[in-house]
Amino acid sequence: MLAARTGTVGGKNAEETLKLRKQSVLSLGSRERALKSSSESGKEGRARAGQPQQRARRLALLRELEMNWYLRVCELSHEYTIAYTTGMPHRNLGKSGLRVSCLGLGTWVTFGGQISDEVAEQLMTIAYESGVNLFDTAEVYAAGKAEVILGNILKKKGWRRSSLVITTKLYWGGKAETERGLSRKHIIEAPCIPSCIPLRGALHYLTHPWGFIHLSLLGLMQAPCLPIAFFVLSGLKASLQRLQLEYVDVVFANRPDNNTPMEEIVRAMTHVINQGMAMYWGTSRWSAMEIMEAYSVARQFNMIPPVCEQAEYHLFQREKVEVQLPELYHKIGVGAMTWSPLACGIISGKYGNGVPESSRAALKCYQWLKEKIISEEGRKQQGKLKDLSPIAERLGCTLPQLAVAWCLRNEGVSSVLLGSSNPEQLIENLGAIQASAGGGGTSTQWWATVQLPVRVTPACLGTSTLLLLI
Repeated sequence: MLAARTGTVGGKNAEETLKLRKQSVLSLGSRERALKSSSESGKEGRARAGQPQQRARRLALLRELEMNWYLRVCELSHEYTIAYTTGMPHRNLGKSGLRVSCLGLGTWVTFGGQISDEVAEQLMTIAYESGVNLFDTAEVYAAGKAEVILGNILKKKGWRRSSLVITTKLYWGGKAETERGLSRKHIIEAPCIPSCIPLRGALHYLTHPWGFIHLSLLGLMQAPCLPIAFFVLSGLKASLQRLQLEYVDVVFANRPDNNTPMEEIVRAMTHVINQGMAMYWGTSRWSAMEIMEAYSVARQFNMIPPVCEQAEYHLFQREKVEVQLPELYHKIGVGAMTWSPLACGIISGKYGNGVPESSRAALKCYQWLKEKIISEEGRKQQGKLKDLSPIAERLGCTLPQLAVAWCLRNEGVSSVLLGSSNPEQLIENLGAIQASAGGGGTSTQWWATVQLPVRVTPACLGTSTLLLLI
């Protein structure tokens, strides 16, 4: 009886155990199904949540395709831009939005001095057709004549003003104390004479930047009046009259002025920009400390800071652009517009056997350049150029092209200003774009592997691996 009871109890336990096992299996299955359903619902939820993003991407892609098609139809796409058709790269001027060609044309020494007006027109035409949009001048160049020639060429060619970047510089405007420096008076001032002068009468003389001109020699005695856009004094308004423009894109302070407070300089530059006479302002030959002071004053009084510094930069002059300006570029966005990439023609190699009569160093007002060339330092530089010639030959470019392309390799350099005295020289220098882009079939970063006879500075290692120079 006890056994029977025990067996009965054991059977019941077995049945209950089976039931519990079945329930556990069912519960596990339901859990798996619940987890699976929850994961599927999560995926569906994420898919539903991602659908608006996918639609937004598709719409953005469609808009971009539609815009590209529209631009092609209107011939406004990248393939039709001057930068693309001419192969001339463009960069921002500092960290401003102004786009300038990597190479610009300067007018120092050449316009109104070393070359004729016809040659100047040829040079500007070649530069513009090659994609150059930056043309630089100053009120002091040829005592204002360079601005006159530049303005006449621009008016004659009829190029769109919006396609050009015209820059000028202020400091030396005349012999009087009030006609030089960076005072508010000199920066803004225009000549206190009417826009035209009556010529009714006998003999008339006008004060001219180069002296006095007898109007009868100009064949103008019978004219009722004479526009005097080029018979002007100093100041930005006077420069605009010489250039025959309503505004310049950038006005530079051509030197620091210790006699004028920095706040006055910055306020005057801000004024000419607010009045529409200039779009931006920059500095030339200023130290990094002076540029930073101008920036600080502008920020303190809610005025407009400078965007660019014009500095000499070539194989023999590197410290300022490579040591001082990079920090200003990264901190406050001041770029560099460099000039004299061939060191006044020294790097071209034309002074290797003396000073040619047609060269810049042969001019009377450039005896300092001649003395520098024939000095011991000049002879050392000529010797270093001989070491660079094989490198230029290996890269498939000329020595001047190598020098210009080397300047362009610096990330802080917005544009390099060229100074040419003949069309052949300008065309050769413009070829530096191909040299810097391809390096004669080598890598686009060809300068990274070029080993030149160089003294390396810390800034060089920070901005480029090109181990150059002298």
